[in-house]
Amino acid sequence: MNATDLLDLCPVVPVVVLHDAADAVPVARALVAGGLPAIEVTLRTPAALDAIKRIAAEVEGAVVGAGTVVTPRQAAEAAGAGARFLVSPGCTDRLRAAMTDTGLPFLAGVATASEAMALLEHGITAMKFFPAKAAGGPAYLKALAGPLPQVRFCPTGGITLDTAGDYLSLPNVGCVGGTWLTPDDAVRAGDWARIEDLARAAAALR
Repeated sequence: MNATDLLDLCPVVPVVVLHDAADAVPVARALVAGGLPAIEVTLRTPAALDAIKRIAAEVEGAVVGAGTVVTPRQAAEAAGAGARFLVSPGCTDRLRAAMTDTGLPFLAGVATASEAMALLEHGITAMKFFPAKAAGGPAYLKALAGPLPQVRFCPTGGITLDTAGDYLSLPNVGCVGGTWLTPDDAVRAGDWARIEDLARAAAALR
């Protein structure tokens, strides 16, 4: 799998924050059952790496990745935990090199044309657009398609079920990332059926 393949796995990539690794497997199973195999577990909590390990080992059909990768060490740790892709909110030369060294597909975050062009110089054409809503939303991405038609994006940040379609209708958007699929109250309550329903609605967007 390469980064371009990642954009085509499903219309919405769940962006999941887990505070307890014990929730990882049931959350991932609910998302996969709802039709969303790509799962981005953010490295914002101490439980994240263990959560990635558990999903990678126990959830058939899941393609688990690590999000909020901001340091070279995190890239290496995520790869060691079994992540199959990496996602960063932004990108530096050191981080790009570290993510490349893991051998995993990755979506480096950009918010401007200049940042996208810097990645293009390294042959990278699949990117994360973050923070999508705050950085200009669908109108901004539509504008980028003119001068940078070879770039495809996964916009993330402030996207909801109601607005996801506005992004997915653009030719330079492969998928979107969303946090709405795993609400904190549903995770804490163990309401896996609700998460599966949310995933199914998102999977139907395409």
